[in-house]
This record gives sequence, C-alpha cells and structure tokens, in this order.
Amino acid sequence: MKLRLFAQVLMGVAIACGTSLTLNKPSYAEGATFYCNQSDGVPTTFVRTQDGKSVPIIHWVSNYISHGRLTPVRRCQEVSRRFQSNYDNGTLKFIKAGMLNGQPVVCAAAQKKAACTERTLLFTLLNGSDPDATARKLFDRRALAAGNAVNQSGGDETNDPVNIDVEAYLYFAPSVDN
Repeated sequence: MKLRLFAQVLMGVAIACGTSLTLNKPSYAEGATFYCNQSDGVPTTFVRTQDGKSVPIIHWVSNYISHGRLTPVRRCQEVSRRFQSNYDNGTLKFIKAGMLNGQPVVCAAAQKKAACTERTLLFTLLNGSDPDATARKLFDRRALAAGNAVNQSGGDETNDPVNIDVEAYLYFAPSVDN
C-alpha cells in the first residue's frame, strides 16, 4: 500500500515538473526593448530580447516619410518608439504590410488577419512601393543571418501577403554586439 502511494506521489511530482518546464519555455519576444542606435554609422532600429540578444531590425537610410520629411535619426527614434508602444500594448504579435489612408505601410498586428490602423502603424513606405514586397525584403531572415539589416527604401515585386511572426523572427535572427 505504501509503495503504491509513493508511486502515485512520485508520478504527481513528475507531472507537475513536466508541466512547469513546458509552461516556462523561453520567449524571445517577452521583455523585448526596441531602441534606436547606430550600426556602422547608420541609424538603426534594434530590439534587445529577454535573453540579451541585440537584433538589428531596419537601417534608416531613406530621407522620405509621408506627412513631412524626417531625418534618418528622427525616423529611427520615432519608429523604434512605435515598435515599443505596439509591443507594450500586445499588438506586436505579427508584422504585416498594407495600405492606410492610400499609403503603403508596415504595421503591427495582434492577429494575422488584422487590418493596419493608425494605432498599429509602424512606418509609411515610399509612394508607389509594393508594401508586401518591401516588408518581405525588410524582414528577410536570410539577409539578417548574413548580418544585413535591410534599408527602408528596399522592395521587390512579389505580391503575396506578409505576416511575420515576431517571436519566431526574433528567435531565429542573429544578434550583434551593440
């Protein structure tokens, strides 16, 4: 009888430990901090993950943004603030491209099918840009793996919708010393 009770208690402890380990897997987006800093002399939006990894997101080299002209440094600061605000509000689960007020944009989204809004806007692209193609190029993990954050003015002509899972993106993106 004691052996049976001991086995049941031991099984319960094993299940509790297994559940705890499963629920406590690390999240690379959890505790993320978005900020602007220089990378090779270029203003760059970075994210520092919970595990201390510093990941370059976008190099700001273009001098154009809708609603007025901003310097690359000012744009980097503003967009980094928007990334952080959307992250803090829980709306930075996905990065997607779309149109907002007739302008091509990149925005945050809590769900894959969510539309871009003023509240989730990350940044506006050049007029005439294909927002999906530009977002695809901006957040290309292979380019990041080679150490190349992509310039904001980049783009290609593919028309598939983009939905970038932020946690997975940060998990696979290489870090830099910053």
